[in-house]
Amino acid sequence: MHFGPLLTSILDGLQEAVWLLDAQTLKVVHANAASVSLTGYTPQQAQDQYVDVLCASLVQKAFWQDSTNWVGGAKFLSEICRADGSLIAVEMGVRSVDETSRWLMLTMLDRSEQLQHESKLDMLLAELRATLESAADGMLVCDLRGGIRAFNHRFADLWQLPESLLVQRDDTAIFEHMQAQTVSSESQFTLLQETTDLSAPETSEVLMLYGGRVLERRSVPQLSRGVAIGRIYSYRDITVESCSATELRLAARVFESSMDGIFIADSHGAIVQVNPAGVDLLHNKPVLGLAAWTLFEADSGPVSDLLELAAARWDVGSFWEGNLWLKQSDGQRCAVWLSWVALRDGYGRLVQSIGFMRDMTMQRSAQEQIEQLAYNDALTGLPNRLSLSRHVQTAITAARFTQQPFSILFLDLDRFKIINDSLGHDFGDRVLKQVAQKLSGLLRPADVLCRQGGDEFVLYLHDCTGEGASAVAGRILEEMRQPFMLDGLGFTVQCSIGAAQFPADGLTLDELIRQADIAMYRVKERGRGNFSFYQPQMSAGLLSRMRLEHAMRQALDKGHMAVHFQPQVHIRSGRIVAAEALLRWTDPELGVISPGAFIPLAEESGYVVALDAWVLEQSVREAAHWLAMGSPVRVSVNVSALEFRQPDFVDRLTHVLESSALPAQWLELELTESILLQDAQEMALRVHQIAQLGVGLVIDDFGTGYSSLAYLKKLPISKIKIDQSFVRGLPHDAGDKAIVGAIISMGRALGVELVAEGVETQAQCEAIAQLQGDYFQGYLCSPAVPAEQFRLRLTQGGAEESADAVSFLPNNDGCALQTPGLQ
Repeated sequence: MHFGPLLTSILDGLQEAVWLLDAQTLKVVHANAASVSLTGYTPQQAQDQYVDVLCASLVQKAFWQDSTNWVGGAKFLSEICRADGSLIAVEMGVRSVDETSRWLMLTMLDRSEQLQHESKLDMLLAELRATLESAADGMLVCDLRGGIRAFNHRFADLWQLPESLLVQRDDTAIFEHMQAQTVSSESQFTLLQETTDLSAPETSEVLMLYGGRVLERRSVPQLSRGVAIGRIYSYRDITVESCSATELRLAARVFESSMDGIFIADSHGAIVQVNPAGVDLLHNKPVLGLAAWTLFEADSGPVSDLLELAAARWDVGSFWEGNLWLKQSDGQRCAVWLSWVALRDGYGRLVQSIGFMRDMTMQRSAQEQIEQLAYNDALTGLPNRLSLSRHVQTAITAARFTQQPFSILFLDLDRFKIINDSLGHDFGDRVLKQVAQKLSGLLRPADVLCRQGGDEFVLYLHDCTGEGASAVAGRILEEMRQPFMLDGLGFTVQCSIGAAQFPADGLTLDELIRQADIAMYRVKERGRGNFSFYQPQMSAGLLSRMRLEHAMRQALDKGHMAVHFQPQVHIRSGRIVAAEALLRWTDPELGVISPGAFIPLAEESGYVVALDAWVLEQSVREAAHWLAMGSPVRVSVNVSALEFRQPDFVDRLTHVLESSALPAQWLELELTESILLQDAQEMALRVHQIAQLGVGLVIDDFGTGYSSLAYLKKLPISKIKIDQSFVRGLPHDAGDKAIVGAIISMGRALGVELVAEGVETQAQCEAIAQLQGDYFQGYLCSPAVPAEQFRLRLTQGGAEESADAVSFLPNNDGCALQTPGLQ
């Protein structure tokens, strides 16, 4: 079909592509010029083409098959298939040309560029949305009126927005929810609706939330072409950073104020920082840049491997620590305890190391003093038993391989107590120091001199046989015989030495000292001032002595001891004037024990005090019994030096007399001269106190000590007993006779009674009578007998009217005869 020129001109003049279609057949009846560039079909090619040649999909073909789709006209976006097969986006319009709807006009506008721009815009918006959602911070965008335009999921998470506020937007509720979680902030959650300057610069503030979380809020204006259109808020959770910052500030304060020195080194060990305490420890020594290990040294010298040692500990997740010396700027050094730790990054790589230095100078000094006290004698400075033990143990261990012998000497000063008692303990301590100096000068460097305690010393002689030990002991004895001088006073100190050999006499230090002590004790028994090796039989004697001492300490409680009484007789009348109380011990297993065996043992062990107290109590009680039965006789009790020196002796004596109701004149105390000569002033005071009680004082064993005789005229002595050693030679020994005569003459001149001890023969008794002696005591009259037997004799003999003596039967020569009942 052909249209008129006018219509054709009009269609060809349009800018948009136009195809005229037959409404019944949908064939192209005319195509204008503009459609050529869009569809690729020339008007001739388009002529009689069905419209579905433009369809790019089945949906489009379905559109043309249903005429109801375009009745009344239609307009839509679609794609058409061009003549070359390519697709192009167009905006299509379909409408009837006339009222009869015979012709349809299909208009097509090219929309490909527009759609391309819109696609890019959509993509850009999607990217912006994705960027917003991917942000690590919570983002909130507000408009000019403060209304919420957008926020991301991170924002919802940070503020823990409930589901209801995410489904249905309520700006006021969201801000109220945020405000309710906030403890404090520098500003309110303003919506900026009252803010005049919407281009305010960036702001920042910290929000403290309930629950301990900390948020940082930053805001910037949202600008469009330089004009503020709203504000963007970003929220960041800085809880961890805040804690870390707090910790860093705290660490910095600790670093600066720590009393310990602290250094920080880099990954290579070079020092990069030192705190003030560390600077003080170093005495301001410049150390920055120096290798940390060069600051220290050990007792043995430099510690160049310190870093390797520390790294080995760091590799197992630990730290290195130990005692070192810190080198200071002035060439000095101080003791420090170093703790060195490593700092690593997230990949485990060493970043830095920190050293903590504690000043151990005072502790080190204290430790040295403690060790000095622990291993050295405080008085002499010599090694003590503990130090000797360590040294000897080393020698014993080495001897397992070398078979090297050594000797132990045990040295005890003889009668050293006399020096302490007479000159005082301070003087005695100074003597011990001099002894230590003398002994040290006699030893080799490998030998060890140890003060065991008191006046006892132990010597370790390295690689020393018995012959060598004997030589050393000889030199010691010779040196000790040389005079000592202190405060202008000259004196000598004698010693006794016992020796033991390793390994013959023992395999441990304790065994060797014990054996040497036994040998030394044997020297003491044999007169002191000598030297002896240990012999196995010595232990047997010591064991017997220990058994004897143990039995002695149990004898009183078991009733194995008793007090016997030996009469003292007036020679011319035969009357008993007194009785000496003598302790006797009969053991069920050991039999009768001689006083000469157990009394010295009691004196050495100190048990003599208990024995003396018991004998005194028993004797006074028995004398009170004699008095009560009408046969009063004075009882004479021996008092040891140790008992007499007890501070409460006079008080106990008074108590014993009072409790037994015995008048004091019926009691005598026998003392040796040595008691009165030691601490003379104190002893004289005590003697006068006893005399004031009315108790008689007797000098026993007169003439055997180093008598001064001056005490005889100063002290209230009532009786002197002539020692039996002078009586034994009578009547034939001229010397004994002269001594006894002199003692009797002196006693009579002083008005003191004299009793001859140990009279066993008639001839001795007669000799004493000829020398003007009045009393005797001994086996000639009677040995010491039990209390019951002595009491019976008193009853049989009867008492004189004067009640001051009991008679024995006299012979024609005036001396008392032995009485069978008192044997």
